[in-house]
Amino acid sequence: MKHTTKFIALFTIALGLSATACKNAKENPKETATVEKVVPENLKWSERMMLSEIERFPEATKLDFATRARWTYTPGLVLSACIKVYEQTNNQKYYDYIYGYANDLIDSTGTIATYSLEKQNLDMIKSGDVLLYLYPKTKEERFLKAIHTLNEQMESQPKTSDGGYWHKKVYPHQMWLDGLYMAEPFHTRYAKEYVEDEAKKQKIYNDVVLQFDLIQKHSRDEKSGLLYHGWDESKEQKWANKETGNSQHFWSRGMGWYGMAMVDVLDFLPENHPGRERIITYLNQYAEAITNVQDKSGLWWQVLDQGDREGNYLEATGTSMFTYTFAKGVRKGYLPEKYLDVAKKAYDGLLENLITVEENGIVNLNQCCAVAGLGGNPYRDGSYEYYINETIRSNDPKGTGPFIMASLELNK
Repeated sequence: MKHTTKFIALFTIALGLSATACKNAKENPKETATVEKVVPENLKWSERMMLSEIERFPEATKLDFATRARWTYTPGLVLSACIKVYEQTNNQKYYDYIYGYANDLIDSTGTIATYSLEKQNLDMIKSGDVLLYLYPKTKEERFLKAIHTLNEQMESQPKTSDGGYWHKKVYPHQMWLDGLYMAEPFHTRYAKEYVEDEAKKQKIYNDVVLQFDLIQKHSRDEKSGLLYHGWDESKEQKWANKETGNSQHFWSRGMGWYGMAMVDVLDFLPENHPGRERIITYLNQYAEAITNVQDKSGLWWQVLDQGDREGNYLEATGTSMFTYTFAKGVRKGYLPEKYLDVAKKAYDGLLENLITVEENGIVNLNQCCAVAGLGGNPYRDGSYEYYINETIRSNDPKGTGPFIMASLELNK
């Protein structure tokens, strides 16, 4: 009898709460109204992330959380992804976003705002890819002049004694993995589409391939097959090994840049160039080494080979880059089919662990390393502690751009 009485009491309370809730819902219809979707959820992940980026950064010049418009590599990366989305969808919104970046930063004389050739900074070449796309469509002379200016930088970029481009003038004698992605796809495409003199064209192709040869020679660890983030020919930097000149660790995004550089340069390097097969060989060695350090979740660690070490974390930008590299490498026939499974596992890992969707449909990519470098001021020593303690944030464009490109490659 006690149980029956208790049940009736609980039922009465529940009925009362239900009635109150219904009454409140009628009185406050806003509380139960569905949130308007800024980004529709019935689109593919590539479009959902691209629309989310446009929502976060309505002006492409301020991609990467910038407070002022600037010419730099991160917009170039996201807009390269946006170009691919536009080509698939033909949605004018994407084209306008791409065009807005160049239009806002390049004046009628072809001068690029905030850019300095004198700084000889390879990072600044990346957004040239946007101009290589826009000029044939618009035939605007100012874009062509800016393209030539960026190539002038490549022609005058300081080099190591064996011909490797310094990463920046302020980082003398240093090659970084990042630099190959920043500059070489642009340089190769420029040679293919804008250099008529055959000898000059071949010289650029040879120079491009040399960068990959030198990075393999100086930065690759024979035992693991992984590549160190930076190499200092002078061995003077505090971060550099006094015998080899290498930095201490294998950084996820550093190797991500390098993988994307290989698959993207091959888009423009002629089929008959002798360096082509070498780059494909490097890519295969790279794919094996990267797969060996993939976590069971499908993701990769910030410091690639030290997953079990305290403070290390599964990082989104490097994982997105590896996913794109492997998926594209297989599609283009550079890598064996087995690496498509690696890419799919990584992509599923991103969706399950690092992607979140807000009520309004905005897509977030979480656990992105915001920035990492070597040297500079304040000095970055390249230690394990340095890499794991750099800022972690959501929606870093160095992750969202490659995520969009990986999504397109896998047709997700």
